[in-house]
Amino acid sequence: MRQKRMALINDITGFGRCSIAIMAPILSVMKIQAVPIPTAILSTHTQFPIYYFDDYTDKMENYIQTYKDLHLTFDGIATGFLGSEKQVDIVIDFFKNFKGAETLVIVDPVMGDYGHLYKTYTPALADKMKELVPYADILTPNLTELCSLLNEAYPDHVPDSDELKEKCERLAAKGPQMIVITGIIMNSRQIKNFIYDRGHCFEIIVKRIGGDRSGTGDGITSVVAGSYMNGHSFYESVKKACDFTSQCIGYCEKNNVPNIYGLAFEEYLSELGE
Repeated sequence: MRQKRMALINDITGFGRCSIAIMAPILSVMKIQAVPIPTAILSTHTQFPIYYFDDYTDKMENYIQTYKDLHLTFDGIATGFLGSEKQVDIVIDFFKNFKGAETLVIVDPVMGDYGHLYKTYTPALADKMKELVPYADILTPNLTELCSLLNEAYPDHVPDSDELKEKCERLAAKGPQMIVITGIIMNSRQIKNFIYDRGHCFEIIVKRIGGDRSGTGDGITSVVAGSYMNGHSFYESVKKACDFTSQCIGYCEKNNVPNIYGLAFEEYLSELGE
C-alpha cells in the first residue's frame, strides 16, 4: 500500500509564503506526497512592489505529459491560482486523465475578494473558471468567488445561513457536494466559514485578527485536503484548518510579521502531523 499522493496545480513563489510553497509542506507533514505542477514561477508574489514572473502556461502540457507516460495515479488533485483560459483547459484535461473513482479533487477558485475580481481576471477568464466546478468534490470559494461562479452580484449585506445554503445548493447541483465559503466578515471582531456538506450545513466562527495575509487561503485549502484524505469528516477538516490558520495569524500579529510576508505556518507545522 503506497503513500497517498496529491497533485498541486498552482504557482510556485519563492518569498511570501503562498501557493505551493505553503501547500507542499503542510501536506507533507500530514504524510501525503505533494507533487507540484506549476502554473507560474515567481520570486515573490504580486503584492510585492517588485517580482520576477515566469508564465508556465506553454510548458505545462509537456510537464504533465511525463506523468501521463509514467501512468502515475493521484489520490488527490488541488487547483489554485490560474492565469489564463488555456490553463483552465489544461487543468480540465488533467482531471480527465488523472481523476479516478477515488481521487479527491479540491478546487480553490482564486478569483477575487471584497466584491471585486483580481485585475488578471477578465470576464472571459472568470466565466471559464466555471468549467472546473463539475469536476470538484470540494470547493473552497470566498463570498466574492461564490457569487461570480453563480453569476450573481456581490451582496450589500452579510448573507444569513438560509441564503448561503441556497447558494451552495445551486452550486452543488453542478457537481461539488462539499463546499466551504471562507472568510465571511461578520463584523470587526468575527469571521464566519460556512460549510455545506451534502445538504447539511454548519458554521465555524473565528476571531478576526489583523488584516488580510497572503497564503491564508492556501493554508486552509491544504489542511482541509490533507485532513479529509486522512479520513476525517469534512466538518472536522475545516475546523482543523480554521484553528491552524488562526493560530498562525495570532503568532504573526504578536511578532509583527508583515502581512505581505504571509502566514508563518512553520511555527505550528508539526502539530498537523497525524
